[in-house]
Amino acid sequence: MGAATLLDMPNHPAPPLVIDESERAELRALARAGRTEQRIATRARIVLRAADGRPNRAIADELVVSPMTILLWRRRFEAQRLVGLRDAPRPGREPTYDRAARDRVIALTLEQPPDGTTHWSARRMAGRTGISITTIQRIWASAGLKPHRTETFKWSADPQLAAKVRDVVGLYLAPPEWAIVLSVDEKTQIQALDRTQPMLPLKPGQVERHTHDYERHGTTSLFAALNVATGEVTHEARSRHTGADFLAFLRRIDRVYPDAELHVILDNVSTHKTPAVRAWLERHPRITFHFTPTSASWMNQVETWFSVLSRQAIRRGSFRSVRELIDAIATFIANWNAGATPFTWVKTADEILAKAVRKRPATNEPGH
Repeated sequence: MGAATLLDMPNHPAPPLVIDESERAELRALARAGRTEQRIATRARIVLRAADGRPNRAIADELVVSPMTILLWRRRFEAQRLVGLRDAPRPGREPTYDRAARDRVIALTLEQPPDGTTHWSARRMAGRTGISITTIQRIWASAGLKPHRTETFKWSADPQLAAKVRDVVGLYLAPPEWAIVLSVDEKTQIQALDRTQPMLPLKPGQVERHTHDYERHGTTSLFAALNVATGEVTHEARSRHTGADFLAFLRRIDRVYPDAELHVILDNVSTHKTPAVRAWLERHPRITFHFTPTSASWMNQVETWFSVLSRQAIRRGSFRSVRELIDAIATFIANWNAGATPFTWVKTADEILAKAVRKRPATNEPGH
């Protein structure tokens, strides 16, 4: 009758679980924390409801689990308390290789293959060592090795690296009161590409398809200013990207934001520093330029927006003229601004500089 009682037959309600206040507080934290595994959160909710005297069947119906699950975790908690809500560690399969074999695989992986290839594959490593492909993959996974992947990097040799990083990050994390921060750049040579055959649209069981070849119909350069606080974008498409074109876009920004103090974040391209641009800035003291470090244009938030634009409006598009391309970009920006939200900058200047200084080469001696 014990099991039937605990499963809460009509005439035999299960007694409430007895928990103290510290256990209740921790159970509530487990049930509410966004990072708690769902199975752990569900177990915590079971125990909390059981401690409140809720019938087991009512708990099962509310949490959409079986009555036997309620019984299991009631008993586990009664026997082991909070520790019992965690899964017991499993011993796992015994390794089929010893430490020497693992060390040999790792050492070989860190060396260039002798067969002229640039990196090891699991199949080639298995052939070299006599160890199975799956074992090679397990060794690589345990050591955090990914020979098939590569990433790019570039050192910033800017002598004002620290000052510029702190300046730009300061504008993102603590912008001046009553001022507007704009992230400005140009995306040059955007091609109006038209596929040689009509696209085959997306349909059930088939992805969108297009021909690999295309016809070129010209290019445009897009100047854009991202309002860091709102996410809104001011833009202008121009046939070229000279200093004069950049100055014309600055005049547009001046008209869009006629009265506010403006802080403009830019990269170090020469068109941003022409004599005409510098003279114009002297006549407009409410506008201040802030340059990102050399080789660190990724710090300019508008670059993130350009990436979104490329993925969502340009890369898979087909444009029969530059005018059609410009119109498509304008439509995308109008819809973007209608629901604009800002990007969130999370890295502090100290975090960026700690990584940059740690990775920067000690010297940069010429080869000859």
